[in-house]
Amino acid sequence: MLDRKTLSELELIVFDLDGTLLNDSGEIGEETIELVSKLCKLGMQFSFASGRLHSAIVAHAERLNIRTPLISLDGSIIKSYPGNKIIFESYVPERYVKKAIAIADKLLLNIALCHADAIYYTEHNSLIPQLMEKFGALYEEVPSYDKYLKNTLEIVITGDYKDSVKYAEKKFQFPFSFGLNTTFYKSHRMGDIYYLEVRKQKTNKGAGLKRLASHLGVRMSRTAVMGDWYNDRTLFETAGVKIAVANAVPGIKRMSDFITKRTNNEDAAAEFLKMVLKSKTGSGS
Repeated sequence: MLDRKTLSELELIVFDLDGTLLNDSGEIGEETIELVSKLCKLGMQFSFASGRLHSAIVAHAERLNIRTPLISLDGSIIKSYPGNKIIFESYVPERYVKKAIAIADKLLLNIALCHADAIYYTEHNSLIPQLMEKFGALYEEVPSYDKYLKNTLEIVITGDYKDSVKYAEKKFQFPFSFGLNTTFYKSHRMGDIYYLEVRKQKTNKGAGLKRLASHLGVRMSRTAVMGDWYNDRTLFETAGVKIAVANAVPGIKRMSDFITKRTNNEDAAAEFLKMVLKSKTGSGS
């Protein structure tokens, strides 16, 4: 159980979106909206750490009326909200973007290049909008990747043959590649679809949280994170308070300090926020 002193000293709470803050219809619970408003008045800051593009998460920031930079593309970019000031961004070197395209073509895998405001794919990769789980993103089909090799924040390779995607992952790890970070995981909603995400080294949700906390002048011990899925693992490796929702995968639950009784469809975030509010005011309402 979380102790009251730890909760009362929290200054920053960072939510994963899909499967955590949002229900399966993509909505934030009304109780959470009310609690966020009350905690903001007490000086609490809120943000997101999402695999989505920045443009796909600002509507949720507006819904909560928060004014804190947002972590998107799994830590590849941190951008102010409101406004478009870049706090941090990290591009994949062009030579590795070319390498990824060649490997995907060879293994008959789908590949997309994620930039700050759009995800690019070619006709050969026309299944990308259906396969990828970057909800709310702008997808744009282009004749070729040649004009989009630069400014790639994240490469996504996906397919239904696990061994092929795992083989691709090896090609972006030492000693075949240098200075990159890879994330391999199974689809959240589409059965046997697998994803490989390739980013510049030290760009993940956990590193994004540390950068955001430093930018805001908040000690990591005074942060809290909420998550549910494999790509939240790096958030749960930080010194922040770690909250897993009831529908989280077992690995995330094992890393957590507290597991909610509610699922994302039951407004799990509100369950934790009530605890924080009570610790700060002596009341949960």
